[in-house]
Amino acid sequence: MAREKRQVELILPKENACEAALVKGLKVIGVETLKEAINHLEGRKKISPLDIAFNDFLQTSEYAVDLSWIKGQEYAKRALEIVAAGGHHLLMTGPPGTGKTLLAKALPSLLPPLDFKEALEITKIYSVAGQLPKEEFLINSRPFRSPHHTASEAALVGGGNPLRPGEITMAHRGVLFLDEFPEFHRNVLESLRQPLEEGHITVLRTRQTLTFPCRFTLIAAANPCPCGNLNNPEKECKCLPSQVAKYRRKLSGPLLDRFDLFIEVPQVKYEKLTSQNKENDSAEARARVIKARKRQKERFFSPKKTGEVFINAEMNIHQIKEYCHIDSQSNELLRNIVNSGKLSARGYHRILKVARTIADLDESEKISYSHLSEALMYRIKEI
Repeated sequence: MAREKRQVELILPKENACEAALVKGLKVIGVETLKEAINHLEGRKKISPLDIAFNDFLQTSEYAVDLSWIKGQEYAKRALEIVAAGGHHLLMTGPPGTGKTLLAKALPSLLPPLDFKEALEITKIYSVAGQLPKEEFLINSRPFRSPHHTASEAALVGGGNPLRPGEITMAHRGVLFLDEFPEFHRNVLESLRQPLEEGHITVLRTRQTLTFPCRFTLIAAANPCPCGNLNNPEKECKCLPSQVAKYRRKLSGPLLDRFDLFIEVPQVKYEKLTSQNKENDSAEARARVIKARKRQKERFFSPKKTGEVFINAEMNIHQIKEYCHIDSQSNELLRNIVNSGKLSARGYHRILKVARTIADLDESEKISYSHLSEALMYRIKEI
């Protein structure tokens, strides 16, 4: 705010000075007492402004989970790469113990490093929430938030007294992982619909209204039924049909329509688990993701274009029409699916955005029939 108002010099408590000094174009003076500030202003004892470089705070290459730890699940790993490249939302279903949580935790290792603007946005959020770690002046890695399914609506989207940002805001420019997705309260899940669409949430209270940013990638994991064994050839499902129906009703059609990719995560066979074959690590996939994101940045931030769109998932309808042209064969395929009623208008636009991301990973300017077909394959649960 000080930079926007073209303030040249800013005097702050020493504890907060380093955080402010990361903002370019500001002379930040850190003081311990009011007397120090007066002496500096009157010229009796000048204090040199802090000089801090963003590169000093860049993230190391250490991640909680690497893709190479996960045996098999090539289909799910490919979906994760697409998610990372375009910022799309993913719903995984499968029996307990198949690696859904591990896959979600591996996603940060595929994401590109934060740039300065993103890091500053996240740091401001954590500072306002009082969650900026001591001795750390900048959040230098993408957030990964994983609230428990008993979390309240206020905890997830923001609220309380005084008003505080929720988990969706704390996950800004990072990942929000909701495990046991259908176990969340119905009203909590429905509260996600508007922020998923708009990238911000406005929290209203009697005397206060605040708008928080929440551009995050949602990864959700669910069992096929309460016991987790529905359609499992190895184990018998013990759930009653009414229990399965109630379990699935928690996920409304409008909420599911906001996901871009749907995948099944099956059981891994013993032979695969004990295989000595080396799995592809995150570094290889991350390199492809960085290239795809670079293509998107060049597309959205050309000299003639400005805006706040960073990735394909954030494209509006006008941008989809401009950047997601498809050939006649692909157009015919989509026409048949949409006219059959199996794909909503929102789903149609999400398919095109995913296809655009797949084409970017393939370093292709045009969306081919194979790119669109793969995008449709990840929405097979819906169509």
